[in-house]
Amino acid sequence: MVVKVKMSGKALRDLNVIPASGLDKNSDGKGNLTKPYIENINGNGLDLQKKNTPIFSVPTNKADVLGTNGVEPGIAEVEYIESENLVDLLDVDASFNTLLARLDSKDWVSVCEALNNVRQLSIYHEDKLLEILGSVIPLIVKSLKSPRSAVCKTAIMASADIFKAYNDKVVDSVDPLLVQLLLKSSQDKRFVCEAAVAALIAMTTSVSPMLLLPKLLPNLTNKNPRIRAKASMCISRSVPRLGMEGIKAYGIDKLIQIAASQLSDQLPESREAARTLAMELQTFYVNSQVSPSEDSLELVDADSWEAFCHAKLTPLSAQAILRVTSTPKETLVLGC
Repeated sequence: MVVKVKMSGKALRDLNVIPASGLDKNSDGKGNLTKPYIENINGNGLDLQKKNTPIFSVPTNKADVLGTNGVEPGIAEVEYIESENLVDLLDVDASFNTLLARLDSKDWVSVCEALNNVRQLSIYHEDKLLEILGSVIPLIVKSLKSPRSAVCKTAIMASADIFKAYNDKVVDSVDPLLVQLLLKSSQDKRFVCEAAVAALIAMTTSVSPMLLLPKLLPNLTNKNPRIRAKASMCISRSVPRLGMEGIKAYGIDKLIQIAASQLSDQLPESREAARTLAMELQTFYVNSQVSPSEDSLELVDADSWEAFCHAKLTPLSAQAILRVTSTPKETLVLGC
């Protein structure tokens, strides 16, 4: 993360009265995150450049600052670094030893840097971060709840990297992360929403669907229709990863009931996810009924799928599922 700080001439004149708490005391040991920056100070035409200076934060709440020392607030710009562009920490031990304290800091810039350190550790020092992951995740959840978008988005990106690094190892801690990611993926701030959707995709592709589905199901009855829609989309992505044997073990009858319940939901995203799930289940069902012969495959009677739906669902739900999965009989062949 790169933070650029712009200050006015008045702020420069009053810089000597900024309290020590305004400085980032945790600038040591943050590896590549302590990057060179340029500080432009516009006062009497003066341009001052500082290089290789540790990142520090300037209070951005005008009421907090002007009420005490009259210093005008600085403007911090945050650059979000994609996972593939993160490099290893220069001083792993120093960053690791102060990580929990910085994640719980009141200085939002320090928190963002610590969250990026979490990402770096999960990529380059997976085993080391695992030692304190149980303490790290609640602090990430705290940052996900932050009203400051920069902190929230960086926490979302950290969540995605944790899912990718630890897979099923985080399943016992996934509930609070899942709730916040579903909320953030449903909000109006586009750049936060898109990051949360990407994190949910990372979760559904990294965590075992057999373990994840029980975590997702309660969200299908959430009062917020957007959360229901995002949860439905996650389930639709997770079920195909079960495979034939996994679907049999979980119960295709349970899954078809889930799909049917979402076909009449309020938002089109939820209904589309339910349609996708229903068609996936139909394909699995048909393939499970096919018996290979010597040189060909026997066609499955479409009545078999219809009978299954009527046996497992209410009449109205069965009709809804059959309506979205209606397929010409000749296409119901394994591999088609």
